[in-house]
Amino acid sequence: MPSICFYFQVHQPFRIKKYSVFDVGKDHNYFDDQNLNEKGSRAVMEKIAKKCYLPTNQVLLDLIHRHPEFKISYSFSGVALEQMEKYAPEVLESFQRLVKTGNVEILDETYYHSLSFFYSDEEFIEQVRLHREKIKELFDYEPRIFRNTELAYNNELATLVEGLGYDGILAEGWEHYLGYRSPNFVYRPKSTDKMKLLLKNYKLSDDIAFRFSNRGWEEYPLNVPKFCQWVNSINGNGQTVNLFMDYETFGEHQWEDTGIFNFLKFLPGEILKHPDNNFKTPSEIISSYEPVGELDIHNILTWADTERDLSAWTGNSMQKSALRKIYELEEDVLNSNNDQLIDDWRKMQTSDHFYYMCTKWFNDGDVHKYFSPYESPYEAFISFMNVLNDFRFRLEKVR
Repeated sequence: MPSICFYFQVHQPFRIKKYSVFDVGKDHNYFDDQNLNEKGSRAVMEKIAKKCYLPTNQVLLDLIHRHPEFKISYSFSGVALEQMEKYAPEVLESFQRLVKTGNVEILDETYYHSLSFFYSDEEFIEQVRLHREKIKELFDYEPRIFRNTELAYNNELATLVEGLGYDGILAEGWEHYLGYRSPNFVYRPKSTDKMKLLLKNYKLSDDIAFRFSNRGWEEYPLNVPKFCQWVNSINGNGQTVNLFMDYETFGEHQWEDTGIFNFLKFLPGEILKHPDNNFKTPSEIISSYEPVGELDIHNILTWADTERDLSAWTGNSMQKSALRKIYELEEDVLNSNNDQLIDDWRKMQTSDHFYYMCTKWFNDGDVHKYFSPYESPYEAFISFMNVLNDFRFRLEKVR
């Protein structure tokens, strides 16, 4: 009996504007997105609200009413929630209505969608605490499952997260680490006592998230009966089918005219036609199934690019330098006790800023370019470093 577990990541960064050396010392508003035009934070949030968030939320609300067995889960970055409050309150209200159905689980993550775990345990723990508070404030909800930024994971993360009181954690189900094992089972992370690990079935997830509209794909067009056959084939050889993806898959990455909304509308009903299938949230998966084994993942595993490591954010000298310099300021920033400086510093940690600096080629490079508001990785780096120089001047004034 495979339990289908839908998890959606909802994240939008506060984008750093095109900030020149002539702005240093004069302009301290790094995230005013007027000069990014249609790729600025407000414009992107308003566009995605219309194309993805509002229509997809309505589809899922209708599905929950039509199929009370249907369950889904989300994690929202804190910076995305801030933008909803500021630019699209109707989107936040629609997510709140979904959560009130009782069929939705919310997961915790870092508030600023940062890579802080790999640079500072203290900063990571603080961002998790801030996220937990934001979820309580907006949804009156207390998450029990953790999902790190970009699904970045290793043994050490699982150990720390267990110490923070979480019951489970998500990761990519990549065969490089799994070997002969299947992502369709629950595992125990090495060096943890009770923590359970849920792995993304990346092949089935990416069939929807990336290949759905690819006319060059041998399985194109993907329809509901075909996808359900693939899910049903796991009966007897798996506990769970974890379909993890960016929420913007619906309507933004896969446009409405691809048929993605109709696919979503009819998928749950077709899955439920098989008597052995059901839908569960991550917490329900963890409560229902015992681990079939232990997974030992020393190196960092993510869901990004073909390497599935941190190279999407740390693969070149620009990215490494920017990350090193932002975290070198931690002690001085926190000692400043200046709320605005601390918030700006944390917004500058958001992983997207370093993703835009990536210089990979071929398919991975095309994906990075698609998301970036800059003309080139070098422009992203220059804007970031100019902002960092101005930030240092402000920090010096309050020391």
